[in-house]
Amino acid sequence: MASEGVGRADAEPGRVRPGGRTARVRESVLRAAGDALAEHGFDRLDLADVARRAEVGKTTVYRRWSTPTGLIADLLDDMAEQSSPRTATGSLAEDLRANARLVATTLSDPRQGALFRSVIAAATCDPRTAEALHRFYAIRIKEWSGCVTEAVERGELPAGTDADEVIRAVSAPLYYRLLASGDPLDEAAADRAAGAAEAAARAGAYVN
Repeated sequence: MASEGVGRADAEPGRVRPGGRTARVRESVLRAAGDALAEHGFDRLDLADVARRAEVGKTTVYRRWSTPTGLIADLLDDMAEQSSPRTATGSLAEDLRANARLVATTLSDPRQGALFRSVIAAATCDPRTAEALHRFYAIRIKEWSGCVTEAVERGELPAGTDADEVIRAVSAPLYYRLLASGDPLDEAAADRAAGAAEAAARAGAYVN
C-alpha cells in the first residue's frame, strides 16, 4: 500500500486506491475539490486552495494528484464508484423512469449540477478531463444498460436493441436542460425523457 501522498511510480496520479488514513485524506481532498469546482468552476480550481479546504498539507495534494486535471480524473472515478446502483423493477418503463429521475435529481442539486457543468466545460478543452468524463459515463451507462438487456430477454423490446444507446437517450434531454435550455429538471421532465426513450426503443429505433 502506498504511503500518504505517494503513488506508484508508474501509476497515473490519483488513480492508486489507498486505505486507512490515506483513504480518509483522499476522501477529504475529493470532497474539497468537488466543493471548489461547484463554487468557482474549473478555471479557478487550485490545488493549494483544495488542500486548505481539506485541511491537509499542500505537498500531499501536489504529490498525489500533481495537477487539477489529475484531481478531476480521480474525483470522477470516485463519483462513479459511489453512484447509486441501478433499480431493477422487472418493468422497462419503471426502470427507465427510475434512471431518468436519478439523473434529474442529481443534475438539479445545486452542488452536483454546478459540479457537472464545471467538469463538462473543462472536458471540452482538456483531453485528460474528457477521458475521465468518458470513463465516468461509460461506467454509469453499463450500470443501467442491464435493464434494457433484461427487457429484450422478456420480449419487451426487439432483439438486437442497443442497450447502451437506450440509456444514453434517457439522459440526453436532461443534460440538454442543464447545459443549454435551462428548462426545469423536475420529475415531469424525467418521466418524459424516459417515456420517449422507451417508445423509440419499442419501435426499434435502437436496433443494430
